Amino acid sequence: MEELRVRDVMTKKVTTLKRNDILTLASDIMQLGRIRHLPVLEDDGVRLAGILSQRDLFRGALARALGYGEHAQRKMLDSLVVKEVMTTDLTTTSPDTPLIDAARVLMERKIGCLPVTEGGRLVGILTEADFVAMFVRKGR
Repeated sequence: MEELRVRDVMTKKVTTLKRNDILTLASDIMQLGRIRHLPVLEDDGVRLAGILSQRDLFRGALARALGYGEHAQRKMLDSLVVKEVMTTDLTTTSPDTPLIDAARVLMERKIGCLPVTEGGRLVGILTEADFVAMFVRKGR
């Protein structure tokens, strides 16, 4: 694993959002794609602005727990945009980072993903699931 780099394991085809997308869209994408982290791009569609995680969407689940139904929850999510709840204090990595170093960052910071950037552009994402997939492939 020491010789592996982030580029060898990262997900290259990344589903993204824009800052002004509504949370309903984000929720639908996450549910349909079984995705837990969505990078958010600036309005230019290139630069990374933040990340939206399932945890950020739990506010909707809280609304349901307070007695609101699914329709009310969707209406609430329709009233919020991604930039209002996304995380902007990001830790990123580069494609050339040794995989062991990226894994260490994930563990030490207790985060589930690292957006992968190169020259200020998003080129991939490294998630816990990428490590699981790597071990499954190696086990064959």
